[in-house]
Amino acid sequence: MSVLPIRIFGDPVLRERAGEVTDFDRALRALAENMLETMRAAQGAGLAANQVGVLKRLFTWELPGEDDAQPNPHGSWVNPEITETSAELQEGDEGCLSFPGLFYPTERPLRARMRAQDVFGDPHEVAAEGQLARIILHEVDHLNGILFIDHLARHSKKEALRRIRSGELELNAAGQGEGLPAGVGNAL
Repeated sequence: MSVLPIRIFGDPVLRERAGEVTDFDRALRALAENMLETMRAAQGAGLAANQVGVLKRLFTWELPGEDDAQPNPHGSWVNPEITETSAELQEGDEGCLSFPGLFYPTERPLRARMRAQDVFGDPHEVAAEGQLARIILHEVDHLNGILFIDHLARHSKKEALRRIRSGELELNAAGQGEGLPAGVGNAL
């Protein structure tokens, strides 16, 4: 397994729609494992394949754990399709590994239903609420070329773009995002 470079806002691959996966082979499973390792190394809660420069409909996710004795719920979904969202909304600070250091209040549906496949091609129906719904919606947006800043209130989006233009993304010497500041939730 290896940590992959995460594409940062401005890279055109982030605005492209990822293609359907048709080969559920060892290479797909290796990509999913590398993405999971990359996401964890960056202290993220989700990572879409186009964030590592691969235009395949695949994302990984992990819910933050409350108990170190048990592994955090995590996984990979292939060819996800949102089938339903709630009218009831949740607002919370949201970030993105492709926008290191930026966190803004973002409204998302409180609940979402998704149809997807696992890395072996088996079909699944997923019902999610709260943080998991937020992760799923954020990552499926990525696979459609939609970024979290597209969901921000006008004033927040204007401030985020100003911060990006002024070089405020938290990049290290390799052009990768640094870890999250203390007290901030996971980036997606």
